[in-house]
Amino acid sequence: MTTPWGQVELSRHPEDSRDRLRAWDASDAYLLRHLAEERVPLTGSVVVVGDRWGALATALAEHRPTQITDSFLSQEATRANLARAGVEPGAVRLLTTQDPPPHRVDVLLVRVPKSLALLEDQLLRLAPAVHAETVVVGTGMVKEIHTSTLQLFERILGPTRTSLAQQKARLIFCTPDPALVRPANPWPHSYALPDGIGVASGRTVVNHAGVFCADRLDIGTRFFLQHLPAPGAGRVVDLGCGNGVVGTAVALADPAAEVLFVDESFQAVASAEATYKANGVPGHAEFRVGDGLAGVAPGSVDLVLNNPPFHSHQATSDATAWRMFTGALRSLRPGGELWVIGNRHLGYHVKLKRLFGNCELVASDPKFVVLKAVRRG
Repeated sequence: MTTPWGQVELSRHPEDSRDRLRAWDASDAYLLRHLAEERVPLTGSVVVVGDRWGALATALAEHRPTQITDSFLSQEATRANLARAGVEPGAVRLLTTQDPPPHRVDVLLVRVPKSLALLEDQLLRLAPAVHAETVVVGTGMVKEIHTSTLQLFERILGPTRTSLAQQKARLIFCTPDPALVRPANPWPHSYALPDGIGVASGRTVVNHAGVFCADRLDIGTRFFLQHLPAPGAGRVVDLGCGNGVVGTAVALADPAAEVLFVDESFQAVASAEATYKANGVPGHAEFRVGDGLAGVAPGSVDLVLNNPPFHSHQATSDATAWRMFTGALRSLRPGGELWVIGNRHLGYHVKLKRLFGNCELVASDPKFVVLKAVRRG
C-alpha cells in the first residue's frame, strides 16, 4: 500500500500466497491521505479502532498509536505487518474490544465495522476519554456507511458530517461535544431461547456487541440444536462458537463432556463464557480466542461442532471454512466426528468428502443441511 509516508507491505493472517484479497482497501488509503493533506496533528494519544489487517496501525506506527480490534486474526496480521515494516516491539499498543480502553484519546480513527452494534459499543466505551479537542475521523466504503452510522456518531460523540466519496470510500468527520448526554451502553444483551430446541429450550443467551444474532436465535442454529449428536462424545469443540449456545447445549445434555469454545472474535468468546455461566452448567469448559483449531493437539478431540462463516468482512470466501475443516481433521481422534451446519447451496459435502473421504447427511430442510464426517484411522 502506498501511503503519504511511503510504501508498506501488508498481508492478511494467516498468510496464503493464493489469497487474492488485499490487506487494505480504498477507505484505509483515503483516511491516510486526509491525515497528511490536512496536516492533522497526530500527537498525544492516537487510537485506531477496527483496523482490519493493521494497515492503519502500520502506516502510523511512528506516532505510537493504540489499536483496538475484536479480531484475533486482525491482531496477528498487525503484529506480522509491523514486524515486516521494521517497527520496534511495543511501538504500537494492541488492545482487544474486551480490554479497558485508554483513559484519554486525542486522535480517534475509526474503521467502520460491519456491525452497527459493535460500533455503538466501542464509541460508548471510548466516549469518556474523548474531549473537545479530540480529532475524530471515521472511514469506510460507501456501502458500509449509512445514515444510521452517522446518527450513531452524532448521538454518542457530537455533530457529524461526511466527505465526498473517493474510489467508493468515504470519510466521517465528528466534532466531540463534551456537554452531550450519552445513552447508557446496552451491551451485553441477554435473551431467552425459544422452546422446541431440545435441552437449551428457555435457556439464557448473552451477546456482546457485534456477535451474530444479538436479540434472537438464528434459524440455522435453531435447526442445528434440533439435530445435535447424542451425549457421550467426551471432548467436544464448539468451533466458531459465537455466543456459545451450541456448546452450552452439549454441556447441558452431557455434564461429563469437556467443551472447548473457540472463536477468532474476542466479543464472541466473552459471549460464550457469559452464556455458559448464566446457565449454571456443570462440568468443565475452556474458552479460547484463536485461529480455529490451531494450537489444539492432534488427535485430542472426539467431536467438533461447526457453523462456518462464508464471509471475510465484505468478501465472500470459503477459506475460513476450509481451514476449520482441515483443522478438525487434524484434531479429531480416529473415529471422531465433525458435524457441520450450513446453507444447502454452499456445497460443504464436496469439501468434506475430499478431506475425510466420507460425508453423511444427518438432516436437511429447504434452506439448511447438517452434515457429518468421520475421521477414519
